[in-house]
Amino acid sequence: MELKRLGVIGVGHLGQHHARVYTELLGTQLVGVVDLNESRAAAIGENLGVPWYTDADDFIKRARPDAVSVVVPTSLHYEIAGKALSNGIHVLIEKPVTTTVSEAESLLKMAADSDLVLQVGHVERFNSAVQYISKIVHEPLFLQSRRLGPFSPRISDVGVVLDLMIHDIDIILSLVRSDITAISATGKCIRSNHEDIASAQISFENGAMAHILVSRVSERRLRQLEIMEPERYVTVNYETQDVSINRCVRQSNSSLMEIIEHPVFPKSEPLKLELQHFVSCVREGKQPLVGISDGKRALEVAISVLKQIHIGEEDSVKEEVSIESI
Repeated sequence: MELKRLGVIGVGHLGQHHARVYTELLGTQLVGVVDLNESRAAAIGENLGVPWYTDADDFIKRARPDAVSVVVPTSLHYEIAGKALSNGIHVLIEKPVTTTVSEAESLLKMAADSDLVLQVGHVERFNSAVQYISKIVHEPLFLQSRRLGPFSPRISDVGVVLDLMIHDIDIILSLVRSDITAISATGKCIRSNHEDIASAQISFENGAMAHILVSRVSERRLRQLEIMEPERYVTVNYETQDVSINRCVRQSNSSLMEIIEHPVFPKSEPLKLELQHFVSCVREGKQPLVGISDGKRALEVAISVLKQIHIGEEDSVKEEVSIESI
C-alpha cells in the first residue's frame, strides 16, 4: 500500500521521538499525536506543527491514519493496539509488547486475520552494531550482557526486567536460535516497588549460556554485550555502536599473539532505522524484523525471569521467618 498518514499515540519521553522521526521520513505525513496529558499533547503537536488529541478514538476518526506507533504505558498496550488494529491500522507497539502472553497472542491473531503489520519496538535490534554482529556471529558459546544506569522515576509501571532486560533477552534469543532449557534469576527492589536490579542466567539446548545483568540504580552507565565464540571474543558497545573482535593467533615460535579488530560500518540513529523499517514493511506488505512472535517470545522469557525472582523473594521471606522463630 502507499503509506502516507502516520500517527503516534503516547508522546511522553520516547513517543515524542517517534513523532519527530516521522516528520523526517520522506513520503510520509504525521497526521497527529495523542496523549492523555493535554498540555503534553499540545506542546508536542504545536512544536511539530500537527494536530493533537487527548482521545485515541477521536484521533482515529478524525485523522484517519494508515499506521501508528503505540507508545503508551505497558498496561495500555493491549487496549490501544487492539483499537488501532480493529480499525484497519498498522501498528508498531513499543516493548514489552503486552503485560501477558495471552494478550500478545490475541494481537497476533487480530493482525494476521486483517493482514496488518504488527511490529514490536525492540529498537536495540536496529542498533548498527547489533545489525553488524547479527551477520557475523554464528556459534555463540557464552553471552554476557550488562545494561546499567542511574535511577529515573520516569518508568514506574514496570520493573527493570520489562523495562531494560527485555532488550537483552530479545537480542540474545536472536543470536543463539536455540530452545531454552533452564532459567535462574534474582532481583531486588531499591528505589521503587518493582525490581530495580536483576540478574538472569539462561541455558540453551545447544549448550550456549547467557548471563544478563540490569540495573536502573547504578551510578555508572553501561550498555555492553560480550560474546564468546570458539575462536574469537566479540564486544558490542550499544551506546557508541562500536564492535571489537579479539582473536589469539599462534605464531611460529608457538607463542600466542592477540589481535584486536575494530570493524568499520555505517552508523545511524536506531529509532530512525526502526521506523523506516516499519514504514517499508507496511508499504511492501512484508513481515517486520521484530514481529509479534519475537515480542511474545521475549515476553515469555521475561515473565519466567520475574517468576524466578519472586520465588527467590518468597524463599528469602520464609528463611527470615524461620530464623526469627529460633
